[in-house]
Amino acid sequence: MAEERWLPLIGDVQAAVSDVHRFGADALLLAHFAAPKRAETVCELGTGCGAIALRLCAASPAAAVHGVDLAPEAIALARQSAAALAAAHPERPRPTFAAADWRQPRTIASAGSFDRVVCNPPYFPPGSGAVSRSDAIRLARHEQPDTLPSLCRAAVWLLRFGGTFCLCHRPERLPSVLEELAAVGLQPKRLLPVQQRPDTPPWLFLLAAVKGGRPGLTWEAPLTMDSPACRAIYGE
Repeated sequence: MAEERWLPLIGDVQAAVSDVHRFGADALLLAHFAAPKRAETVCELGTGCGAIALRLCAASPAAAVHGVDLAPEAIALARQSAAALAAAHPERPRPTFAAADWRQPRTIASAGSFDRVVCNPPYFPPGSGAVSRSDAIRLARHEQPDTLPSLCRAAVWLLRFGGTFCLCHRPERLPSVLEELAAVGLQPKRLLPVQQRPDTPPWLFLLAAVKGGRPGLTWEAPLTMDSPACRAIYGE
């Protein structure tokens, strides 16, 4: 495993990361956007080092959060962070983690097991950009031909009727994301663009879709990285 270090997530909660399995601004923004509103069951697909699952659990103490990932070394890091959280704060809930493949959602849980599914998927289409020699980094950053379709199929399998799927992605991939959501019956409900500054185009979008939801998409006011609202997310 690559050299390990610890990074802050929220308050005094930290995540163990490595050069291969780590998190960035998009993970923190998605965790804030996708925070459960009540005592929900949550599944994070492609959890990596577990940063989103850990933050969801810390921010929403009543929620039960489960993270899955293909990479056993990522799951090892996530479990280490969960154990550290339990040791420092035994009164707090902690997420659970397991090695699993979202292309086989029946191996994760039975149909309709979760109120909320969350994912920060690979952003880059096959054949685009420089490809890392590391298998783990390549899987985390570059889509396979079936990445978006299989992700949406997994989300709709795992969600109860009326449950919410939250993800983030690059703006140029929005048409593809909407197409795949529609194909499995996930109705987009909230779309939040993220910009570096008010005068720059979005570099990220956050999207929530509901299983069996009625048509009607709310475009939220853009979030800028230098805004008080965004600084509050990092300052939590």
